[in-house]
Amino acid sequence: MKTMITKKMIVRTLIISQMFGYAILLFLIAGDELFDFPHTVFGTLATPVNWAEVMIESSYIVVLASVSLLLTKMLMNRIRFFEGFVPICSYCKKIRSGDEWLSLETYVTAHSEALFSHGICPECKDVHFHGLHRTGRTQ
Repeated sequence: MKTMITKKMIVRTLIISQMFGYAILLFLIAGDELFDFPHTVFGTLATPVNWAEVMIESSYIVVLASVSLLLTKMLMNRIRFFEGFVPICSYCKKIRSGDEWLSLETYVTAHSEALFSHGICPECKDVHFHGLHRTGRTQ
């Protein structure tokens, strides 16, 4: 049986992914000082370990990570998902919300930021308006 992906799971995965990325950046900053990557990889002149520089650069990353994670959390809280089962009438397509039955448009508008614009699909146009539409203008 398939497990349903929920908003909580998506937010958790997103936050963990961001935290992992920032942890890699912090490792690279500290690793550069400890292992002197330019010297080790490219054979450039060796540089002494500068812990003050590591702390300053790391604090930049921590501030950036904090702001980024906070904004991600705030924005994800604004996103609304339809989760679980939506009880819908198989005939008229009204949706049960508590003790009342609402039209599909009313329900979706109340539970999301979506707005509706109505039109007629080609199949319904043929069925309901057969012969009433013109293919071109005549004078």
